Amino acid sequence: MHSSSSLSSCLSLKSHSLTSLITSTNDNSRSKKIKPHVLQVSAFSYQKFIHFALSEAKSRTVLVASPLQEKFNSMTAMDGRTELKMLSFQASKIRLLRSLSIENEAMQVLDFAAFARPEFDVPIFCANFFTAASMNIIVLDLNPLHNLIDKSDYKEKYYKSLFPVGLKYAELFPWGGKLTSESLQFFSPVVIWTKFTTSQYRHDDLYSAFVDYYKAWLELVDLAVEEKDASQIICNREAQHKYLTWRAEKVIYLSFLNLSCSASYPPTYSDHPSDFTCVHACN
Repeated sequence: MHSSSSLSSCLSLKSHSLTSLITSTNDNSRSKKIKPHVLQVSAFSYQKFIHFALSEAKSRTVLVASPLQEKFNSMTAMDGRTELKMLSFQASKIRLLRSLSIENEAMQVLDFAAFARPEFDVPIFCANFFTAASMNIIVLDLNPLHNLIDKSDYKEKYYKSLFPVGLKYAELFPWGGKLTSESLQFFSPVVIWTKFTTSQYRHDDLYSAFVDYYKAWLELVDLAVEEKDASQIICNREAQHKYLTWRAEKVIYLSFLNLSCSASYPPTYSDHPSDFTCVHACN
């Protein structure tokens, strides 16, 4: 059984690792000449997204600051120019609602995640946004807590009602390309996985998608019925831990490397998965 402390320790390790990674990323970016672009990164901030998320959650429930809030509220990287801000809360049905933002003149990052308590098998809200001067790498999803192939009833329960919003944004944000087969198991049929050139109107569309997906997640939490079966609660908790471990080890690092070093993904790929075509290929 994985307690809340294990969830916190994974996130603490992730924050510490990011501080070191940011310094090397900035060193690498300084060695390249920066050309003018449509939107200056320093003029853009993901704080608007965070403020909305907290305000919307507070309108539905009582948020209580978690221990992570005090320990990792704000940090400055070794370069002296990159700021990390973390906000972390809990609520009656929410095990952890956590945002991590990273800002400097070369890039803006939002890593936002929200987990229901394990007594509820609600999907996990995930927003991983990476903005550099010329490129954005975006993942926005309600990640399934359980395998959708093995548990078709879970897919029916949570994603059937989300297909309209998924279709809406599939038209605005084309599929971002190949992903590892390991990553695909954590994504839902309504995932937004995309890349686009930095511009204000694209970020406006992204904000709209964030709002709609986040409201949908909060609605699922509001409607969720508490699980009484102890074995299922343990299963939900272990599924959350498995997902978080994957995020901490893979998602952040691959996205940073892609932005700063043009690094390739690991050698095993899958193309656009057939299970996702219901959203990303429908008329």
